[in-house]
Amino acid sequence: MDEEALTALAFGPDAGSPDPIPRDGSPRQRLLAAIVLGARGRYAAAAELLAPLRRDRDPLTASLAASTLASHRRQLGAHVAARKLDGEALLAVGLRGEGGRSAATIGGRSRTASGGSGRAGGGSGTASGGSGGAGGGSGTAGGSLGSAGGGSGTARSGSLGVGLSSAGARTSSVAAAGVGERGAGAEAGSAGTASASSAPGSTETAVRTNAPATPSQSSLVTSAEDPYGLDLPGARADALLGLAADNLALGRLSAARRLAIRAAQADRRWRATIRGGWVGAEIELAAGQPEAAVAPARLAYETAVGRHARRHIVKSGIVLGVALLAAGQDGARELVLAAAADAEKYELDSLNWVAARVAADLDPDRAEEYRFRSRQVLHAVLRHTDPCVMRIAHESPWVPVGPG
Repeated sequence: MDEEALTALAFGPDAGSPDPIPRDGSPRQRLLAAIVLGARGRYAAAAELLAPLRRDRDPLTASLAASTLASHRRQLGAHVAARKLDGEALLAVGLRGEGGRSAATIGGRSRTASGGSGRAGGGSGTASGGSGGAGGGSGTAGGSLGSAGGGSGTARSGSLGVGLSSAGARTSSVAAAGVGERGAGAEAGSAGTASASSAPGSTETAVRTNAPATPSQSSLVTSAEDPYGLDLPGARADALLGLAADNLALGRLSAARRLAIRAAQADRRWRATIRGGWVGAEIELAAGQPEAAVAPARLAYETAVGRHARRHIVKSGIVLGVALLAAGQDGARELVLAAAADAEKYELDSLNWVAARVAADLDPDRAEEYRFRSRQVLHAVLRHTDPCVMRIAHESPWVPVGPG
């Protein structure tokens, strides 16, 4: 399978394919393969590809790999771990380019932070990590769609992808970026506060004060703009949206808003627009403003449809469906049932179990069938992840591993 075919699977209309996903090739090909594997719920295989890319000498490659892994972690409830990876991704490329100097020429991850105080992980130090990575659709870009219990519109942190929560009379996890645990250090030194500050020792200052270095020969892309956002502005937006999702899931709504605004300033192209719409909807749902969640969710859906980006259409349909349901507006059932059907058709298991979970609340006649399918797919997904993340998923209140 060549790079064009992998790109179509990751960002185009061909989300499903019987072909085995290759695990070799250029850094770009391996990143694309990891995105596709993550979308299919094969997280351990994706992590195996992303681990060496995170260590690549090229900051852009390392950043995109870290934020993609972050999105996979978040989809199973590991938001604290994801935040550490998203912080790593942001430090690799910096908060902005300085004049004519590309952030890709700033030194690698281990050399960007001065004094260590700017680490976005904030000392939470948990497991491995990440939401809004390049794979963001299966989880691409962070946040947590609040639940709308009984249509009352009261929000509660959930997870969708950047994370989704539930809708309907009972709470369902809507994943596409899971919610993280409230572990030790959840409030300390996050990239959310760092991004809003230029004080000495902040993430922004730490990145900006490093001397330029020569880009690696293995650079993921050239300095030209990439149509899929696999470039510096896209990587920066991925990391910021991932951090927004992580902070939102950890109850830090103000930090999530600031990070989402910065992400929109970093990249206004189609993929960042879609992922930003997911996060924006989740923020409004978490803030108890379901009516305000509809507009960003609808923008994400319409943009995804316009781009014929299958994975993004599926997730955007779930997000918009949840927002419409929470706001008491029409159209949720059709969107979610269509998303569930497509997730099944294209074997997008990272979204399949979530869509089925929400569909159960919207189609009473088939509710048990959808719930059974959701549990079945989630069980398969957990079998394809590493033991650490499996443990986190079992402990997470947002991942319905048990019966029901």
